[in-house]
Amino acid sequence: MGRKSSSKSQTPPAAPPSQVKRGFSPLLGAAFVAAVAIGGGFFYWRQQSVPAPDAAAQAAQHAPVPADLKPHPQEKLPQLQFPAYAPPRPPDVIRAAYRFAAEHPEILSYVPCFCGCERNGHRGNEDCFVRARDINGDVIEWDPHGMECTVCLDVATRSAQLHASGASVRDIRATIEREWSSRSTNHTHTPPPPDRAAGGN
Repeated sequence: MGRKSSSKSQTPPAAPPSQVKRGFSPLLGAAFVAAVAIGGGFFYWRQQSVPAPDAAAQAAQHAPVPADLKPHPQEKLPQLQFPAYAPPRPPDVIRAAYRFAAEHPEILSYVPCFCGCERNGHRGNEDCFVRARDINGDVIEWDPHGMECTVCLDVATRSAQLHASGASVRDIRATIEREWSSRSTNHTHTPPPPDRAAGGN
């Protein structure tokens, strides 16, 4: 009898280590995946919750618009890099808007844009197309923003049409403001044209 009772009281042998590992590896794997997902979600949330750069601070990095801007024909312009997908306007319209911005800073520097790009430090419609000019005023770098924004393109195209009809800079700006102010609450903080702007009396 004593042997029987002692054999019943013995505890079963522990599971081999290989069985323990196999039993817990799916759980550990799921915990690791969950931790990575939570960490990635937190990082994404932090990126999205960072406020947009202060437009005033960005605009302060740009030099003020010179008062003596003139038409600036440019024989050779930088190549435009079109996106792989279809842009919002035909390529010829986009090319014409970029060329007009390059060659007529005396107009588009004083024409506001209404797409909200003031949050990116843009001061006027010219900034939607031209990122940098050299010391002679030639465009050396485009801003790709204008290529993908119907508002920027339409403001520049309308400004070019008004210029071709003989409108002054002040009249172009007034027309653009009248046509776009009711469509958008956003607009760049664009300086007014000087009293004797080229073609803008």
